[in-house]
Amino acid sequence: MHLRCTVYFTDLTIYVFIKLFPQIMAAKFLHELVHEAALARGDNIAVTFDSSIAARVSLTYDEFIALSNELTEQLRIFIQTNSAAIGLFCHADIFLPVWIMGVLQFPAAYVPLDPASPPLCIVRMINKCSLDYCLIQSHLLHQFQTAFSNLLSLTLCATLSSHKLTLMKLKREPDASIQPETEEYLATSPIAKHFHQREPLAYILHTSGTTGLPKTVKVPHKCIVPNIIHLRSVFKMTAEDVVFLSSPLTFDPSVVEMFLALSSGACLLIVPSAIKKMPRRLAHVLFKRNATTVLQATPTLVRRFGRRVLQEEVLSANSSLRLLAFGGEPCPSQTLLKSWRQKDNNTDICNLYGTTEVSCWASWYKVPHKLLCEYDIADVSVPLGEPMLDTIMEVRDETGCLIIDGEGQLFIGGQERVCLIDDEENIISGTMRATGDWVQVRNSHLYFLGRKDRLVKRFGQRVHLDALQQTIENLPQVEACAVSLSKEDSRLMAFIVLASGHLRAPSSSSSEVHSEHSKESLKDLAAGDVTRNCTDPEVRVIEGEIRQRLTQLLDSHSVPDTLLFIPALPLTSHGKVSIDELMKMCQTQGQHTNTQIEHENIEAIRLKIQTLWKECLGLASDVMVEEDAHFMLSGGDSLRALRLYDEITVAMGTTPVGLLEVILDGSFIDVLNLIVTRLDNNITQPSKKRMHDDSTSEVSPKRQHKHMSTVRVTESLTGPSVKTIGFVVVRRAGEVIDWGCFQKDCFSDTIGTDKSEIIVQSTTLDNNADLIINASNELCKISRNNSAIGEVTEVVRRGQVTETERGECSQDGSSDVLPLGLRVLWSSDTGRCVDASPVLLVAPERTTVFIGSHSHRLQALNLTNGEVIWERILGDRLESSAAISKCGTVLAVGCYDKQVYFLDVACGDTLWTFETGDMVKSSPTVDPETGLVFAGSHDGYVYALDPLAKSCKWQHYCGGGAVFSSPCVHLSPRQLYCSTLGGDLHCLNPDSGIVLWTYSSGVPFFSSPYCSDSGVFIGSVNGHMFGLSHSGDKIWDFSTEGSVFSSPCVSSLASLTNFQVVSMISSRSTSTSSASQMVTCGSHDGHIYCLNAVNGSLLWKFQTTGKVFSTPFVFDATPWGLRALVAVCSTDGTVWILDGETGTLKAALSLPGELFSSPVVWGRTLVVGCRNDYVYCLELTKR
Repeated sequence: MHLRCTVYFTDLTIYVFIKLFPQIMAAKFLHELVHEAALARGDNIAVTFDSSIAARVSLTYDEFIALSNELTEQLRIFIQTNSAAIGLFCHADIFLPVWIMGVLQFPAAYVPLDPASPPLCIVRMINKCSLDYCLIQSHLLHQFQTAFSNLLSLTLCATLSSHKLTLMKLKREPDASIQPETEEYLATSPIAKHFHQREPLAYILHTSGTTGLPKTVKVPHKCIVPNIIHLRSVFKMTAEDVVFLSSPLTFDPSVVEMFLALSSGACLLIVPSAIKKMPRRLAHVLFKRNATTVLQATPTLVRRFGRRVLQEEVLSANSSLRLLAFGGEPCPSQTLLKSWRQKDNNTDICNLYGTTEVSCWASWYKVPHKLLCEYDIADVSVPLGEPMLDTIMEVRDETGCLIIDGEGQLFIGGQERVCLIDDEENIISGTMRATGDWVQVRNSHLYFLGRKDRLVKRFGQRVHLDALQQTIENLPQVEACAVSLSKEDSRLMAFIVLASGHLRAPSSSSSEVHSEHSKESLKDLAAGDVTRNCTDPEVRVIEGEIRQRLTQLLDSHSVPDTLLFIPALPLTSHGKVSIDELMKMCQTQGQHTNTQIEHENIEAIRLKIQTLWKECLGLASDVMVEEDAHFMLSGGDSLRALRLYDEITVAMGTTPVGLLEVILDGSFIDVLNLIVTRLDNNITQPSKKRMHDDSTSEVSPKRQHKHMSTVRVTESLTGPSVKTIGFVVVRRAGEVIDWGCFQKDCFSDTIGTDKSEIIVQSTTLDNNADLIINASNELCKISRNNSAIGEVTEVVRRGQVTETERGECSQDGSSDVLPLGLRVLWSSDTGRCVDASPVLLVAPERTTVFIGSHSHRLQALNLTNGEVIWERILGDRLESSAAISKCGTVLAVGCYDKQVYFLDVACGDTLWTFETGDMVKSSPTVDPETGLVFAGSHDGYVYALDPLAKSCKWQHYCGGGAVFSSPCVHLSPRQLYCSTLGGDLHCLNPDSGIVLWTYSSGVPFFSSPYCSDSGVFIGSVNGHMFGLSHSGDKIWDFSTEGSVFSSPCVSSLASLTNFQVVSMISSRSTSTSSASQMVTCGSHDGHIYCLNAVNGSLLWKFQTTGKVFSTPFVFDATPWGLRALVAVCSTDGTVWILDGETGTLKAALSLPGELFSSPVVWGRTLVVGCRNDYVYCLELTKR
């Protein structure tokens, strides 16, 4: 088949060609297209840079052109020789188009050099292109000099401070690592200069290698300009458009994106590379902050948004996006495209096809709207479409003969569509390039079948791997897929990312996987995520469903041998699937991955973190970062800390728990150690993480392992196994809620105490909840004269508690001077660190402790003896603390896999799951009036969930900051409080989610808000604790000497002493005087502070031996002859018991691990999680 544009075009396209021909002749260069637009649109915004965490910055066309001209003049001053090309070593920036325009006007071709590429690869590119000069982004100068000082001779020519650039002269030096033929090429080096004399070059790129071996492609202006003009017409570009620069400079679609916008008088939107790798945040930047109208991207990049975000934001009914153009990979099928669109969406969807060797696009096809709106859409591929201007497309068989019907290889070219590849010196007009792509000619349309090297034979039959991949992607269980054939054993392998609503493959702490992952994190992904596929029963069920469907759709030789479920597809820097990284996962499957990082790799990590540290602080490249340097004390602020957090997450391919906290409050060596520890636990074991010497598990024989079951479970929430009767819920910060009346005889059988000692007061009305300020006194009274608890725990735990745990210590190490003592009753091994805080459900039959850990486990433990009642393994790490529903039968907990799980409290079975857009670290809160469960997510939303109806009643977007802390409900006035890492405290109507008011601090809130009648209280990372009125006015501001991650505990000595039950019913107000209320909170300066809730004055403070991350728990101390006690933990592993009135030390105990969990007290027992993998139950005794 031989297709030329003048024959293959429709009448309309021929008309477009004729109409555009004068434009092509008039505009010979890319920069001339931009000048024409700028003359007419000088006041329009030309470029916008949006980091997502700071205010956007923009340049008008007048400013853009002025800066470009200024750069061109400076280049002409400092570069005296006639250079054909100039290198550009940079990251995304507001000045990026300015730099490119300045080089093109010089005139020279620009050569993008990726700072993330290995230095030797960049040197080869420099040599191939005969680069004598390179423009280096100023903050990357030190990195450039460090990486290339031994490979090149570098001379600093000029510092162009107004453009944030440094001009460097390069002198290439022979290097043993460079191939001999490359050195020979350098000796002659005629290509670029010869070609420059013939046709001016626009840019030089290095291909990705998907069409064979990587090549150097030199692209003249006359080859790319027709592409821009043609697409500008068929895309109906206007000056009102906002075009996203989705591709990196090293990928030639970036040229189309950039000049499509700038030649139309439209706005080019640029974001940092890190944001492109965070789908939810990227969606917010594109469609909430900037109203993007044109998006050109690879299908893999778009898939990473996830079906939910695609439907609700990208392709919603009211989406700002009017054009979505797919290119660089096979276009998704029409069925899949329809599933991504919301009803009434009007976005045009186009399929672009091309190769870098004939830069950039060769054909285009617009998917008809009516096809995507049909009820029973055909499951067919999207055609490649019509050739672009001056483009010829031919299909040839293996003998080179033209094909008009059937399958063959696609060749593309044209009279002017010719680029020089590698060592080619001459332009041959009409050259046709083999694409390596196999297509089918059917009904005068071309359909992509796959890469020629992805047509394989199995059992004598041909298999199209790309067609197979598309078939799997069309299955409802599948979000994304990649298919490959193992070279070692010829296994046909499918790597699958499951769709929303189906079981997610276990993932690492980062929800996104990139090809930039370190080897260690890739091994961890392979071992931790791939090998578990074969053991999880839920995965086996889904695998069976997929296999059954594939056997119905495919011939037997095309059905994959192996299905591997992974959390995300690894990408190349161009946004394509990295098949090499996927195969590495297979090669490491089943292998032990806990190998130690070699010393030189640690040094490489150190260098990388130092570079990112200095970039985020804006420090000069030659500044040394000392090990004890503190980010916040070196000029950092919260926004820069968030940027460093994002940069490290992307660069390292992992998100260590507590990373942002360490950046804000730790030293450089603390940050480095945390990252190295995350990559390899054998490098730096946490100093406080010590296992039991005799680790014979008393829990294992009793464990009931319940692996993850999600929405597939059919149990109804209306008939759980626990009856709706009176119960008490105890949570961190002294939160004790009575959800109904206890019958006095309910406890007597369980506890073995006299009925008269049950004094929980019942003041509830119609099952509304009561907040029991002194509720911790209740079981104190029960067990005060009852030895049953002590006897039982001694029997269960005898011989299994170490001397360290038994030790009762004080601040000065003298145990005999303290009036109270702490001892370990029992502990339970969770398998990994425990950062979540425990939640207690006090019911007539028993008191249950619920707590999760980094091992994905959620345990339900008997408070009396530590016996495991049930255990669930959920989809990812658990840092969220649980909440108990109003009916007492449902437990809600957030997870790193983006889900909020609703489980049966009696057995742990899944009743419902709700998926958010990002990890859920926030602890859910229950509305005592409506029973709604409020939960925050790192996607920046707060959700109101109805566990009975299994629905989301409303959701509120908090303006861009992740919601780390837990929401807080106050009933009089009826308001919901939630805070964000963006530094905002939102006050919402809990029934509708409507914003009542917002308080902005400018610094992140990790602390959760807590309320009293007088106001709401919260701590921030700048070391301040705030008291705000319920109308949003600041009442007081107290400053500490360290960041405040601890949440405030609001209490009243009067209530504690008088056993007062404070109702949470909105019509009832407390009789407690505001003057007697106090706010107790910890700080990273190591102190516990107790403040007057009314005016913020200091009542007392206590110095611990470590930082205080946990939230204090204030409880009644009548059993010990005191008014109130405060339980709190410091990160060095110490549990502290203080006098609530004076702050004096009453007891202390050192546990063998760091403590980030907050303690919970009930009766004489204290429960807390520890980073040595254990949950501890301690008894408070009087000496």
